[in-house]
Amino acid sequence: MKNLILVLAALLAASCTKSGLEHDARIVASPDLDHGMIELGERLDDPYTVENMEASLNDLYPTKAERVVLSATHYYVRFLPTGEAQYDRLEAMGVEMIDHPLDYSIVKEGDYYHDPGIDDESITWQYAVVSCDFPFPADIRHEIVDECFFAENAPQTKALEGIDWEAVERNSYVLTGNAAMLKPATKGSYPETCPSGRITVVDDYNGQNECGVAGVQVSCNSFVKFAHAYTDKDGYYKMNRTFTTDLRYRLVFKNEKGFGIGFNLLLIPASISTLGKNSPLGVNVRVDKFSEEKLFSRCVVNNAAYEYYERCKEDGCKIKTPPGNLRIWLFQLLSRSSSPMLQQGILVDNSILKEYLGIYLPLLKLFLPDIMLGLKDRNDYASIYNETVHELSHASHFVQAGKQYWETFIKFILVSYVTSGWMIFGNGTEENHGYCEVAEMWAFYHQTKLFRDRYRTNSVTFGGSYWFSPQIFLNIDQRGIDRFRIFRALRAEITDVEDLQSELINLYPESRSTINQAFDRYE
Repeated sequence: MKNLILVLAALLAASCTKSGLEHDARIVASPDLDHGMIELGERLDDPYTVENMEASLNDLYPTKAERVVLSATHYYVRFLPTGEAQYDRLEAMGVEMIDHPLDYSIVKEGDYYHDPGIDDESITWQYAVVSCDFPFPADIRHEIVDECFFAENAPQTKALEGIDWEAVERNSYVLTGNAAMLKPATKGSYPETCPSGRITVVDDYNGQNECGVAGVQVSCNSFVKFAHAYTDKDGYYKMNRTFTTDLRYRLVFKNEKGFGIGFNLLLIPASISTLGKNSPLGVNVRVDKFSEEKLFSRCVVNNAAYEYYERCKEDGCKIKTPPGNLRIWLFQLLSRSSSPMLQQGILVDNSILKEYLGIYLPLLKLFLPDIMLGLKDRNDYASIYNETVHELSHASHFVQAGKQYWETFIKFILVSYVTSGWMIFGNGTEENHGYCEVAEMWAFYHQTKLFRDRYRTNSVTFGGSYWFSPQIFLNIDQRGIDRFRIFRALRAEITDVEDLQSELINLYPESRSTINQAFDRYE
């Protein structure tokens, strides 16, 4: 497994964004910030431990020394979940986990870390900061690294009144040998301003359109002092606490809509893209197709999925959204995509998956994807957007049609690809080809609709050259049966085009002539 990880890292890792950016900086492409594995340096003395904060307090306020005893407000802890179930349980309890220790210098920035003492096929230590009343699950291994004190979370007592906690915090940095990290204490600047900014990505299909990266988590920290915020629909974020040092910023691709975008070569359910060290005032990030490949593709997939969830409910109508915990994996070396919905319980023969995924198969050991996006030769916004909304359309169909339908469909897709070498949809004569016909008609039609709406064009049609005919849906859509009404017909019992035609007529008898004409024209 270790050799596999090294091979994958060599194949997928690429240079990217520039570190040391000020608040108004724009991240494009630079070799200065590596997106491979983090390299740790020496362990540092954490200024936020109870012991260090108390020493700093006593140094500044010696007359209060006998009257003030600090108690821990939080624990700096590390967990070692054994698998997906334990990891998900911790997440459900509100634990924000990061895969590398927080009290070490960073020799080389990166997107992920794996403890050398942990087997490469297992989840590495996950570091977190939790409140002192956190109910540690008895069956999940954990170790408390330090007891910490954050003044804003301390119980207010008379003994703590009149203390300049910002000064105490800064002094603790000095006493622990971390003074070089501090920014100048200028009134009205860092201590009074929460980090904020905007994350954008450029869609250059029709001009240079800068879009906010929507609903993604921005995370920052100095040692164990963390802040998190989700971007709004336009990409703006603002943290809820202040800092006095430069911060390490990251984009965590676990969207507020619930879907996660992975993976970081190792076994985690959602990718992290480092933004390096930046101002305590915040950082603005502008990503385009010339930026690091993984960062760009993650931002585009994030936006496409966010937009898809929003577009599933319009004007009082609704298409079922994909499962709330949807897991999307991006494969830069695969050319084909699929929606096996493995995390949702769909069972697929491992021998078939092995042929389909090749060297990626071992990565399915602990965390299972629902959507696998093959992004080979897809390096612009529009092509990645297309691939994403196509597979998300399948995920909506899965929610409506159910597991039995989906297992038959996915088996057909994977077997067709493996046996033919390229014909992922077969040729329309195989057993169960009707499942594929219905599912792909819908996905290509819905992809076309969303693309046309986004880019305000009617000149593009996807999937029209295959043996099935998404043009049928486009035809009846133009004549009054829209995508919301079409989706109603995609029930578990609709397993071929004849069933589909009959169901549409059953649902919309007043449009019988329109439906029959469309099916007759393309069949």
